[in-house]
Amino acid sequence: MRKKVIVGLSGGVDSSVSAYLLLEQGFEVEGLFMRNWDSAMNNDILGNPNNDEDVCPQETDYLDALAVAEHLGIKLHRHDFVQEYWDNVFTYFIEEYKKGRTPNPDILCNKYIKFATFREVAKSLGADYYAYGHYARTKTVDGEVFLLRGIDSNKDQTYFLSQLTQQQLQNTLFPVGELPKSEVRRIAIDNNIPTAKKKDSTGICFIGERNFREFLKNYIYTKPGPIVADDGKIIGTHEGLMYYTIGQRKGLHLGGFKEYSALPWFVIGKDLENNILLVGQGIDHPTLYSDQALVEDINWIPKDRFIGEYHCSAKFRYRAKDTGVTLKWVENGMFDVVFDEPVRAVTPGQAAVFYDGEICLGGGVINSAFNEGKKRLY
Repeated sequence: MRKKVIVGLSGGVDSSVSAYLLLEQGFEVEGLFMRNWDSAMNNDILGNPNNDEDVCPQETDYLDALAVAEHLGIKLHRHDFVQEYWDNVFTYFIEEYKKGRTPNPDILCNKYIKFATFREVAKSLGADYYAYGHYARTKTVDGEVFLLRGIDSNKDQTYFLSQLTQQQLQNTLFPVGELPKSEVRRIAIDNNIPTAKKKDSTGICFIGERNFREFLKNYIYTKPGPIVADDGKIIGTHEGLMYYTIGQRKGLHLGGFKEYSALPWFVIGKDLENNILLVGQGIDHPTLYSDQALVEDINWIPKDRFIGEYHCSAKFRYRAKDTGVTLKWVENGMFDVVFDEPVRAVTPGQAAVFYDGEICLGGGVINSAFNEGKKRLY
């Protein structure tokens, strides 16, 4: 009897090819489309029934997923996870922005939606396996599941999977994790899959690509304030601290100052108490660098938990290069992370993800960053 796989069919090319590959491997395949955002419902929660928030592109994605399912000859289920997304992902996302931090909702989407409630629904549909279009791999040794980087290092998505557990990785398949993106596109084109030439999404998980500042205004009160250079002079006005992240260059609207050089300006810190955005000139401004961080809420994927000190590598942003680090347990799930060399723009609220070669060990949330023992004003 063929094993049944439920694929998270998102309407993108990666999940579409994942479904195709599983069919080629002889599985019984069905798709499950996740609807996680409802603008009308969320506006009602906020008490803004006439809010003119942009229409979410999920309906377009659903139609694309439906076209793929019909092309492949598989059944497509559709399920609403709107309340679960609001409770477990979006509320946290907004609260972090209110604190002046920069959260990563995609990691929470995976932890609470794609690899939790999705699996519950898929299991009710008779799933033996759960499949996703992520660029990642798994390897099982003596019953223990290891999460490995995707073959395509430029597309590897283990950073976003760092909060998963052994249980969530059991019976999980990542069909495109063994392929480079170019090969995934080629397979889609050669087999006339409807999403073959669809552009990759770069928007917030399940919210889509939209004017981010206008979107946040629907949920958070913003207060403009001064932009202050590293010499203490006020040189502009910011629109609200939540709109800016450490190391940001775009959107500052600074320039043409006779008393400063022509070097570009970057966000180097936030003074939340005084509502001040701190900026400095040059991409390698010294204030942007840290040599140590406190990381909280670490999820450790392997069964063995380290004791004492542990040297490995880490990513502090999705596209960042690996940095050698030494982990030291502090208390209450907090770890002191000491860098082998200074790292630029380590930002509270973002994820720190740890690796041992190809193995993703897990990750946590950056609480604060330091340089030479001094806490950064982030």
